[in-house]
Amino acid sequence: MAYVSTVEIKDDFDPGKIMLSGQCFRISKRDDGGYRFIHRGHVLDLREKKKNIYEISCPQKEFDTLWTAYFDLGRNYGAIRRKIPSDDHYLKAAAEFGRGIRILRQEPWETLVSFIISQRKNIPAITAAVNALCSGYGKKIGDTGENEFPAAYELADLTDEEWKALKLGYREAYVRAAVNAAPDMEAKDKLTDAELLADLMSMHGVGIKVANCTALFSYGRTDLAPVDVWIKKVFDEHYGGENILEGRKDAGILQQYLFYYARFVQ
Repeated sequence: MAYVSTVEIKDDFDPGKIMLSGQCFRISKRDDGGYRFIHRGHVLDLREKKKNIYEISCPQKEFDTLWTAYFDLGRNYGAIRRKIPSDDHYLKAAAEFGRGIRILRQEPWETLVSFIISQRKNIPAITAAVNALCSGYGKKIGDTGENEFPAAYELADLTDEEWKALKLGYREAYVRAAVNAAPDMEAKDKLTDAELLADLMSMHGVGIKVANCTALFSYGRTDLAPVDVWIKKVFDEHYGGENILEGRKDAGILQQYLFYYARFVQ
Protein backbone atom coordinates (compact mmCIF):
# COMPACT_ATOMS: atom_id res chain seq x y z
CA MET A 1 0.00 0.00 0.00
CA ALA A 2 1.24 3.45 -0.89
CA TYR A 3 1.82 6.14 1.71
CA VAL A 4 -0.53 9.03 0.97
CA SER A 5 -0.25 11.34 3.96
CA THR A 6 1.74 12.13 7.10
CA VAL A 7 0.78 12.59 10.74
CA GLU A 8 2.62 14.00 13.72
CA ILE A 9 2.56 12.00 16.94
CA LYS A 10 4.36 13.86 19.71
CA ASP A 11 3.59 11.57 22.66
CA ASP A 12 5.13 8.14 23.30
CA PHE A 13 4.65 6.00 20.19
CA ASP A 14 6.69 3.03 19.00
CA PRO A 15 4.88 0.62 16.66
CA GLY A 16 7.64 -1.97 17.00
CA LYS A 17 7.21 -2.14 20.75
CA ILE A 18 3.43 -2.20 20.37
CA MET A 19 3.77 -5.18 18.00
CA LEU A 20 5.83 -7.10 20.58
CA SER A 21 3.77 -6.14 23.63
CA GLY A 22 1.45 -9.16 23.48
CA GLN A 23 -1.81 -7.27 23.11
CA CYS A 24 -2.49 -7.79 19.41
CA PHE A 25 -1.65 -10.71 17.11
CA ARG A 26 -2.08 -9.25 13.61
CA ILE A 27 0.52 -6.49 13.47
CA SER A 28 3.29 -7.13 10.94
CA LYS A 29 6.63 -5.56 10.08
CA ARG A 30 6.89 -4.46 6.43
CA ASP A 31 9.90 -4.79 4.14
CA ASP A 32 10.25 -1.01 4.00
CA GLY A 33 10.64 -0.74 7.78
CA GLY A 34 7.05 0.24 8.38
CA TYR A 35 4.30 -1.61 10.21
CA ARG A 36 0.86 -2.87 9.16
CA PHE A 37 -2.20 -2.69 11.39
CA ILE A 38 -5.64 -4.19 10.65
CA HIS A 39 -8.74 -2.84 12.35
CA ARG A 40 -12.48 -3.00 11.62
CA GLY A 41 -12.11 -3.75 7.93
CA HIS A 42 -9.31 -1.23 7.35
CA VAL A 43 -5.59 -1.68 6.81
CA LEU A 44 -2.99 0.91 7.79
CA ASP A 45 0.65 0.92 6.78
CA LEU A 46 2.64 3.31 8.92
CA ARG A 47 6.33 4.23 8.70
CA GLU A 48 8.43 6.73 10.61
CA LYS A 49 9.72 9.46 8.29
CA LYS A 50 11.54 11.50 10.92
CA LYS A 51 11.15 12.11 14.64
CA ASN A 52 7.44 12.27 15.52
CA ILE A 53 6.42 12.30 11.83
CA TYR A 54 4.89 9.18 10.30
CA GLU A 55 3.90 8.36 6.75
CA ILE A 56 0.51 6.66 6.56
CA SER A 57 -1.38 4.79 3.85
CA CYS A 58 -4.77 6.38 4.52
CA PRO A 59 -6.23 9.87 4.20
CA GLN A 60 -5.94 12.21 7.18
CA LYS A 61 -9.71 12.00 7.78
CA GLU A 62 -9.62 8.22 8.17
CA PHE A 63 -6.67 8.45 10.54
CA ASP A 64 -8.49 11.02 12.66
CA THR A 65 -11.81 9.14 12.79
CA LEU A 66 -10.55 5.55 13.13
CA TRP A 67 -6.87 5.20 13.96
CA THR A 68 -6.52 7.99 16.52
CA ALA A 69 -8.86 6.10 18.87
CA TYR A 70 -7.27 2.76 17.98
CA PHE A 71 -3.84 4.02 19.08
CA ASP A 72 -5.30 5.81 22.13
CA LEU A 73 -3.70 9.03 20.98
CA GLY A 74 -5.93 11.15 23.18
CA ARG A 75 -4.06 9.97 26.29
CA ASN A 76 -0.75 11.37 27.53
CA TYR A 77 1.45 8.34 28.22
CA GLY A 78 4.47 10.49 29.00
CA ALA A 79 2.57 12.00 31.91
CA ILE A 80 1.67 8.53 33.18
CA ARG A 81 5.32 7.47 33.14
CA ARG A 82 6.37 10.62 34.99
CA LYS A 83 3.92 9.88 37.80
CA ILE A 84 5.63 6.61 38.71
CA PRO A 85 7.21 7.07 42.18
CA SER A 86 10.96 7.64 41.95
CA ASP A 87 11.64 4.99 44.59
CA ASP A 88 10.01 2.26 42.48
CA HIS A 89 13.18 1.61 40.55
CA TYR A 90 11.99 -1.53 38.77
CA LEU A 91 8.78 0.01 37.45
CA LYS A 92 10.61 3.19 36.47
CA ALA A 93 13.11 1.14 34.48
CA ALA A 94 10.34 -0.91 32.89
CA ALA A 95 8.41 2.20 31.85
CA GLU A 96 11.49 3.76 30.30
CA PHE A 97 12.34 0.53 28.46
CA GLY A 98 8.75 0.19 27.24
CA ARG A 99 8.38 3.85 26.32
CA GLY A 100 6.30 3.99 23.13
CA ILE A 101 3.88 1.20 24.01
CA ARG A 102 0.25 2.28 23.85
CA ILE A 103 -2.94 0.36 24.66
CA LEU A 104 -4.71 -0.42 21.40
CA ARG A 105 -8.50 -0.03 21.28
CA GLN A 106 -9.20 -3.20 19.29
CA GLU A 107 -12.47 -4.62 18.04
CA PRO A 108 -13.98 -6.49 21.04
CA TRP A 109 -15.03 -9.73 19.32
CA GLU A 110 -11.61 -10.23 17.76
CA THR A 111 -9.95 -9.46 21.10
CA LEU A 112 -12.14 -11.88 23.05
CA VAL A 113 -11.56 -14.79 20.68
CA SER A 114 -7.85 -14.04 20.34
CA PHE A 115 -7.33 -14.16 24.09
CA ILE A 116 -9.46 -17.26 24.49
CA ILE A 117 -7.07 -18.84 22.00
CA SER A 118 -4.07 -17.40 23.87
CA GLN A 119 -4.55 -19.56 26.96
CA ARG A 120 -1.37 -21.61 27.47
CA LYS A 121 -0.08 -20.79 23.99
CA ASN A 122 2.98 -18.75 23.06
CA ILE A 123 2.70 -15.64 20.89
CA PRO A 124 3.81 -17.28 17.59
CA ALA A 125 1.25 -20.05 18.07
CA ILE A 126 -1.50 -17.55 18.91
CA THR A 127 -0.60 -15.48 15.86
CA ALA A 128 -0.73 -18.55 13.60
CA ALA A 129 -4.16 -19.57 14.94
CA VAL A 130 -5.61 -16.07 14.60
CA ASN A 131 -4.24 -15.73 11.07
CA ALA A 132 -5.73 -19.10 10.13
CA LEU A 133 -9.15 -17.95 11.29
CA CYS A 134 -8.87 -14.73 9.30
CA SER A 135 -7.45 -16.17 6.09
CA GLY A 136 -9.89 -19.07 6.13
CA TYR A 137 -13.12 -17.37 7.09
CA GLY A 138 -12.75 -13.57 7.17
CA LYS A 139 -13.86 -11.21 4.39
CA LYS A 140 -11.13 -9.89 2.11
CA ILE A 141 -10.18 -6.25 2.68
CA GLY A 142 -10.03 -4.81 -0.84
CA ASP A 143 -6.81 -5.68 -2.66
CA THR A 144 -4.62 -5.42 0.44
CA GLY A 145 -4.08 -9.15 0.72
CA GLU A 146 -5.55 -9.03 4.23
CA ASN A 147 -8.76 -10.36 5.71
CA GLU A 148 -11.08 -9.15 8.42
CA PHE A 149 -11.44 -11.15 11.60
CA PRO A 150 -14.51 -13.37 11.01
CA ALA A 151 -17.71 -12.47 12.81
CA ALA A 152 -19.50 -15.07 14.92
CA TYR A 153 -22.05 -15.78 12.17
CA GLU A 154 -19.23 -16.49 9.70
CA LEU A 155 -17.94 -19.25 11.98
CA ALA A 156 -21.31 -20.66 13.00
CA ASP A 157 -21.49 -23.29 10.25
CA LEU A 158 -17.97 -24.67 10.44
CA THR A 159 -17.84 -28.45 10.44
CA ASP A 160 -16.07 -30.45 13.13
CA GLU A 161 -13.31 -31.13 10.61
CA GLU A 162 -12.86 -27.43 9.89
CA TRP A 163 -12.62 -26.65 13.58
CA LYS A 164 -10.07 -29.41 14.10
CA ALA A 165 -7.97 -28.05 11.23
CA LEU A 166 -7.52 -24.81 13.18
CA LYS A 167 -5.57 -26.75 15.83
CA LEU A 168 -6.97 -24.88 18.82
CA GLY A 169 -6.80 -27.86 21.17
CA TYR A 170 -8.97 -27.61 24.27
CA ARG A 171 -9.61 -23.94 23.41
CA GLU A 172 -11.75 -25.05 20.48
CA ALA A 173 -14.69 -25.74 22.82
CA TYR A 174 -14.41 -22.23 24.30
CA VAL A 175 -14.26 -20.50 20.92
CA ARG A 176 -17.20 -22.55 19.65
CA ALA A 177 -19.19 -21.62 22.76
CA ALA A 178 -18.48 -17.94 22.10
CA VAL A 179 -19.53 -18.35 18.47
CA ASN A 180 -22.77 -20.04 19.49
CA ALA A 181 -23.49 -17.34 22.07
CA ALA A 182 -22.84 -14.62 19.44
CA PRO A 183 -22.57 -11.94 22.15
CA ASP A 184 -23.28 -8.29 21.44
CA MET A 185 -19.76 -7.14 22.23
CA GLU A 186 -20.31 -3.50 21.37
CA ALA A 187 -23.15 -3.15 23.91
CA LYS A 188 -20.85 -4.24 26.73
CA ASP A 189 -18.96 -0.95 26.48
CA LYS A 190 -21.73 0.65 28.58
CA LEU A 191 -20.95 -1.58 31.59
CA THR A 192 -18.79 -0.56 34.54
CA ASP A 193 -15.42 -2.28 34.93
CA ALA A 194 -16.80 -4.73 37.49
CA GLU A 195 -19.92 -5.43 35.43
CA LEU A 196 -17.86 -5.93 32.28
CA LEU A 197 -15.54 -8.45 33.93
CA ALA A 198 -18.47 -10.37 35.41
CA ASP A 199 -20.29 -10.38 32.08
CA LEU A 200 -17.27 -11.65 30.18
CA MET A 201 -16.53 -14.34 32.76
CA SER A 202 -20.09 -15.64 32.47
CA MET A 203 -19.01 -17.05 29.09
CA HIS A 204 -17.74 -20.62 28.89
CA GLY A 205 -13.94 -20.76 29.14
CA VAL A 206 -13.42 -17.09 29.97
CA GLY A 207 -11.56 -16.57 33.24
CA ILE A 208 -10.25 -13.46 34.91
CA LYS A 209 -7.13 -13.14 32.75
CA VAL A 210 -8.99 -13.36 29.42
CA ALA A 211 -11.67 -11.02 30.77
CA ASN A 212 -9.07 -8.48 31.89
CA CYS A 213 -7.24 -8.68 28.56
CA THR A 214 -10.48 -8.15 26.64
CA ALA A 215 -11.51 -5.25 28.89
CA LEU A 216 -8.11 -3.57 28.61
CA PHE A 217 -7.24 -4.16 24.97
CA SER A 218 -10.63 -3.54 23.39
CA TYR A 219 -12.72 -1.46 25.79
CA GLY A 220 -9.87 0.75 26.98
CA ARG A 221 -10.34 -0.10 30.67
CA THR A 222 -6.84 1.00 31.62
CA ASP A 223 -7.39 0.63 35.37
CA LEU A 224 -7.60 -3.15 34.87
CA ALA A 225 -4.42 -5.21 34.63
CA PRO A 226 -4.17 -8.84 33.47
CA VAL A 227 -1.84 -10.99 35.56
CA ASP A 228 -0.10 -13.75 33.61
CA VAL A 229 2.98 -15.84 34.40
CA TRP A 230 5.30 -12.99 33.41
CA ILE A 231 3.62 -10.47 35.69
CA LYS A 232 3.32 -12.92 38.57
CA LYS A 233 7.05 -13.59 38.25
CA VAL A 234 7.71 -9.84 38.46
CA PHE A 235 5.59 -9.59 41.61
CA ASP A 236 7.35 -12.56 43.17
CA GLU A 237 10.90 -11.53 42.31
CA HIS A 238 10.72 -7.77 42.76
CA TYR A 239 7.77 -6.99 45.04
CA GLY A 240 7.68 -9.82 47.56
CA GLY A 241 4.66 -11.38 45.87
CA GLU A 242 2.55 -8.22 46.19
CA ASN A 243 0.28 -7.26 43.32
CA ILE A 244 1.39 -3.63 43.04
CA LEU A 245 -1.12 -2.95 40.24
CA GLU A 246 -4.33 -3.88 42.04
CA GLY A 247 -6.60 -0.87 42.47
CA ARG A 248 -4.09 1.44 40.83
CA LYS A 249 -4.98 4.08 38.27
CA ASP A 250 -3.70 3.20 34.78
CA ALA A 251 -2.71 -0.25 36.05
CA GLY A 252 -3.17 -1.76 32.60
CA ILE A 253 -0.66 0.61 31.04
CA LEU A 254 1.86 -0.07 33.81
CA GLN A 255 1.26 -3.78 33.33
CA GLN A 256 2.30 -3.47 29.70
CA TYR A 257 5.58 -1.85 30.69
CA LEU A 258 6.26 -4.62 33.20
CA PHE A 259 5.33 -7.38 30.74
CA TYR A 260 7.54 -6.00 27.98
CA TYR A 261 10.47 -5.43 30.34
CA ALA A 262 10.17 -8.88 31.91
CA ARG A 263 9.91 -10.54 28.53
CA PHE A 264 12.92 -8.87 26.92
CA VAL A 265 15.23 -7.84 29.78
CA GLN A 266 14.61 -9.48 33.15
